[in-house]
Amino acid sequence: MRRGPGPRGLPDPGRCLVMGVVNVTPDSFSDGGEWFGAEAAIGRGRKLAAQGADIVDVGGESTRPGAQRITADEELRRVIPVITGLARENIPVSVDTMRAEVAAAALDAGARLVNDVSGGLADPDMPRLVAQAAVPYVVMHWRGHSHQMQERAVYADVVREVCEELRRRIDVVIAEGVDPSMIVVDPGLGFAKLAEHNWALLVNLDRLSRLDGADHVFPVLVGASRKRFLGRLLAAPDGTPRSFAGSDDATVAVTALAAAAGAWCARVHQVPANSDAVGVAEAWRAAAREAGPAAAGEAGPAAAAAGEARPGAAREAGS
Repeated sequence: MRRGPGPRGLPDPGRCLVMGVVNVTPDSFSDGGEWFGAEAAIGRGRKLAAQGADIVDVGGESTRPGAQRITADEELRRVIPVITGLARENIPVSVDTMRAEVAAAALDAGARLVNDVSGGLADPDMPRLVAQAAVPYVVMHWRGHSHQMQERAVYADVVREVCEELRRRIDVVIAEGVDPSMIVVDPGLGFAKLAEHNWALLVNLDRLSRLDGADHVFPVLVGASRKRFLGRLLAAPDGTPRSFAGSDDATVAVTALAAAAGAWCARVHQVPANSDAVGVAEAWRAAAREAGPAAAGEAGPAAAAAGEARPGAAREAGS
């Protein structure tokens, strides 16, 4: 698929962006507690930027399956000092939050993008805030909070239904005044999705960017890093899933495939290898463009992955 320009106000290096994750939480699924505290989190964000992250995504509330919500005051206490510290060093920062109150404070502290895993469903004030601030807004596909989302991982046609549900959310967001050119879509891998749903979405990024017929082509953010479906895919012979950190190589593979297919940004926990994967993918896309229609196409790697996928294995792997 053709990768169009991203939202204004963000880096635009002419390739898939790399977004580095900083979880300022004690209980995130992949690195809970490792960067819990302002000094440690700022240091981590600084390191990710030095390693090549185009954006550093700061979040203070875990969205792992089964997680319970924290208060807005606690979320603010966790993220605002970190965003302030990173923004002072001119590092592009996004805030990962479902609360308009937290997003407003984060933007005041220097954040440039709001990454809302609920797509405005958790807090109806969020789209209005984003519209007034005129900042980029990630709208993710979402079917409920962490403690209940996996109960809702039921689809007849996951790609069609995710496109339809995202299109309805984006219609609401635009009606609240958000400029369509500032919207990024995220299929929400692992959020009310089983493994087979995640793979189906990954190999249909072009449909997701167009929401199965929308007038506008939206940039797509892919967040597969360290998700459970990768750990279960790589399970040991006794069925023990690979550890979260042990799934980093698989994340790199997904990043390469997604970037080659035209994803706008890959959200990852480890930057260097994923940055390399993006470089490889961009070389692949350039070679495909030069080869012309006779080549396999710019989405060749992703299409090949789709053709080789074993649906049964995906179902066995879990979400």
